[in-house]
Amino acid sequence: MANSGKLTDLKGVGPKLAEQLGKLNIHSLTDLAFHLPFRYEDRSKITPIAGLMPMRPAVIQGEVKGSSVVFGKRRSLLVKLQDQSGLINLRFFHFNAAQKNQMSKGTLLRCYGEPRRGASGLELYHPEYQRIEDGLDTPLEASLTPIYPATDGITQQRLRLLHEQMIELLKQDEVALPDLLPEQWCAQWRLPGLREALLFLHNPPANTDLLQLEAGSHPAHKRLILEELLAHQLSLFKLRAQVQADKAPAILSDHALRSALLEKLPFTPTGAQQRVTDEITEDLKQPYPMLRLVQGDVGSGKTLVAALAACDLLQQGYQVALMAPTEILAEQHLRNLAGWFEPLGVRMGWLAGKVKGKAREKSLYEIASGEAQLVVGTHALFQEDVHFSKLGLVIIDEQHRFGVHQRLSLKEKGERAGLAPHQLIMTATPIPRTLAMSAYADLDTSVIDELPPGRSPITTVAISDQRRPEIIQRVQEACSQGAQAYWVCTLIEESEALQCQAAENTFEELQKALPGLRVGLVHGRMKAAEKADIMAAFKDHQLDLLVATTVIEVGVDVPNSSLMIIENPERLGLAQLHQLRGRVGRGSAKSHCVLLYKSPLSLTSKQRLQVMRDSQDGFYIAEQDLEIRGPGELLGTRQTGLQMLRIADLQRDADLLPQVQEMANDLWYQHPATVEPLIKRWLGDAERFANV
Repeated sequence: MANSGKLTDLKGVGPKLAEQLGKLNIHSLTDLAFHLPFRYEDRSKITPIAGLMPMRPAVIQGEVKGSSVVFGKRRSLLVKLQDQSGLINLRFFHFNAAQKNQMSKGTLLRCYGEPRRGASGLELYHPEYQRIEDGLDTPLEASLTPIYPATDGITQQRLRLLHEQMIELLKQDEVALPDLLPEQWCAQWRLPGLREALLFLHNPPANTDLLQLEAGSHPAHKRLILEELLAHQLSLFKLRAQVQADKAPAILSDHALRSALLEKLPFTPTGAQQRVTDEITEDLKQPYPMLRLVQGDVGSGKTLVAALAACDLLQQGYQVALMAPTEILAEQHLRNLAGWFEPLGVRMGWLAGKVKGKAREKSLYEIASGEAQLVVGTHALFQEDVHFSKLGLVIIDEQHRFGVHQRLSLKEKGERAGLAPHQLIMTATPIPRTLAMSAYADLDTSVIDELPPGRSPITTVAISDQRRPEIIQRVQEACSQGAQAYWVCTLIEESEALQCQAAENTFEELQKALPGLRVGLVHGRMKAAEKADIMAAFKDHQLDLLVATTVIEVGVDVPNSSLMIIENPERLGLAQLHQLRGRVGRGSAKSHCVLLYKSPLSLTSKQRLQVMRDSQDGFYIAEQDLEIRGPGELLGTRQTGLQMLRIADLQRDADLLPQVQEMANDLWYQHPATVEPLIKRWLGDAERFANV
């Protein structure tokens, strides 16, 4: 190949410019080729003044009918420009005498700008302009003008010049860009080749439909979107293959321990719990690691499913580790599981950040010797000095709180015995199907889609905080009748310190307003032991009202609590609101959730609160959340790599995902040689789960 692919081979690119381009993730000619315009300007035709649309940039040409300096709030130069169809004002706030003189009456001007509504109808503020000399017809642009993502110190002009050089090299086949998709696919989907798609997007002809380009629905876009989604999908397949290349204990059991556990329970598992347990049992029979995600709404009984999975491994002499994202949640799991397993003779282990000194040494010894059979903990289980004797199953609660790296480092804990552990991942954050297909393609998915009998529905209302005194009165009445209530303070966008401050202020206000009630406070800045004590006091009904920040979001189970007030709900995502709401309605008492919002609400906030009032279906809420907020926020996507999408957009391109999945399967099995180059092209060194 004639070109080495280095940026410095381009004219005008020295070390300094190369460094600046690095900020845009442009390190090679290939990167430059994939650095696509995010919008286009149409400077290829002249629009009559009468045909201008607000906020739609256009080229106009006309004669100056007069110019004057206007003194208002700000001094401005006002120029009246006329063509055969009408008249428009050009307004300049920054101008000099030379500029004013250029705008003399009778001058022909060609301008480009965005019409906005002004004092006298549509006006152009600071348009780009050039004088048209008599008899000289200045040619218009032959193609649409690309606008690229830029950074400080690099102008659009400079970027365009670099891209023009790169386009020439691309035309001459001097940039290493092999077509990695099978030819028949492009024919089948009527898609252009890679080189063709890139050349088109950098330099679209003037007659191209601008709206189609902006919507990302042009075939040239589709060609790149498909390829990018494929690369992400394949990176997950690769991850799965890497994990499943390991050996895992194949568990064939008579389920004696499971039967003993079920006999002791005061309830029968739901049909959905039974179905998911059967799916897990099938996975555990295989000689490679299970990778299964169990989704279930708040309170659907995921813990029982995890316990039933643990039974078969414990019975065969393997250790099981369950990991939760917070100490409060981990302690709750410990209490529940100890209540079930200790009567059956299973030894529990416990490890969290607050376990120190002698107690920690003892825990580490019991885990390493195998005395502790079922170990519950927080991410403290990841630490290097934690060794298991014979780890067979890892259960992870609330996957989105952990990075994939962390999940995989637990896998290493089990490899001492020469076998990798099975992995069961649980989440109460329902993940819309399209998102699950792309973010968790390395996992098999099960859904627990029915709630245990006896759970009461939660009535949700949205009330303006101008009615705050009424709500406080309502809390007084409910608690005096024996109910318990949560009052949740949210200040998500701001610092944790401010959030805690807000909770402390609310706590003092409610203590004064409700002198007869026992009020507690829990927030993120308290020591873990302090938080746990207050939560325990609330659970034992030594407190009537708990003022809390969103730290109570996951997992704390207080069946007697039947009222929740959430302040500023407009600041939270739907998934989070749904999680919080799930803290009430756990008993048989009629439960209520009050969304105490600050007026005025934005349109998006109104939509979100409406969804919360209308539905208690976690999956429906997650779908709506995806529509309103996008995937990044929903999944904490920094951990999943979806944040790194360059061209594709999971919301816009959701309809392509089933097709992408099929194509990824086809490539993986039929064209394995293309897998690695595709991943490399789109994910580069940032491959999503490098070094697993």
